[in-house]
Amino acid sequence: MQHGPAVRRRKLGAELRSLRTGSGFTSGEAARMVGWHQSKVSRIETGASGVKPADVRLLLDAYGVSDPQLREMLQMLAGSDEGGGRHHWWHAYRGVLPTTYRDFISLESQASAMRTLETSVVPGLLQTPEYARAVTRAAVGGLDDERLDTLVEVRLARQDVLRSNPPLKLSAILDEAVLRREIGGPDVMSRQLERLIEAARLPQVRLQVLPFTAGAHVGVTGPFVVFSFSSTSDLDVVVLDHLTSSLYLERKEDLQAYTEAFNTLQIYALSPEDSLDYIAGIGDGA
Repeated sequence: MQHGPAVRRRKLGAELRSLRTGSGFTSGEAARMVGWHQSKVSRIETGASGVKPADVRLLLDAYGVSDPQLREMLQMLAGSDEGGGRHHWWHAYRGVLPTTYRDFISLESQASAMRTLETSVVPGLLQTPEYARAVTRAAVGGLDDERLDTLVEVRLARQDVLRSNPPLKLSAILDEAVLRREIGGPDVMSRQLERLIEAARLPQVRLQVLPFTAGAHVGVTGPFVVFSFSSTSDLDVVVLDHLTSSLYLERKEDLQAYTEAFNTLQIYALSPEDSLDYIAGIGDGA
């Protein structure tokens, strides 16, 4: 169990070690190829120390790694400010966002797929501006209007991952409480339910409702997010949010447990088609 920056160093190091051994080099040979001491390669591969994006490029060149998506992903994990697409925009908010939140956004921006169970609020990627504002004001006390506006701006900017090429594939399971909890007032909630219906019709979004009638299920332990990456499953990570921090789970046993939990919840939940009707019914009765 790690905090975000640590887990990223560990995952980056493990992937670089895998690429090195796959290329047939010892750590000493790799060090000589790029003009380093062997101890530096070892520290990077164990996650004991950080690594600059330029150093990652040197190693990838030495190992003959040409896959542009993999190269960009690994440089992102090192903190690269380069590249295009949906990456790195959050650096403009360094003075506003906590490190754990920036790290979450970076994973979200680089992931190919995201599975999330939500038990209290609509996922940030599917929130309307009004709903996002009400949630943020309630979750972070004592905000002045300027800081509140900035945090809402960030949350809405995150939603670009669903419109990128290729877009993030989002699978979301919402407990019925998410739909019933009136946040921001009736009008805000009504628009939010309409937004969910619109989003659920996107090909990259799979939305399911877990009705109260499902009874007790594994999801009662709390919400979670599973990020997956197309280039390698070794970078997959589970994120658990708490009031003041986030925890990142990287062990294969944890990933397997949460993946199985999500798959089980999909069985308990309504189908995507029935979920649309269910949301519409709640909206009509609101």
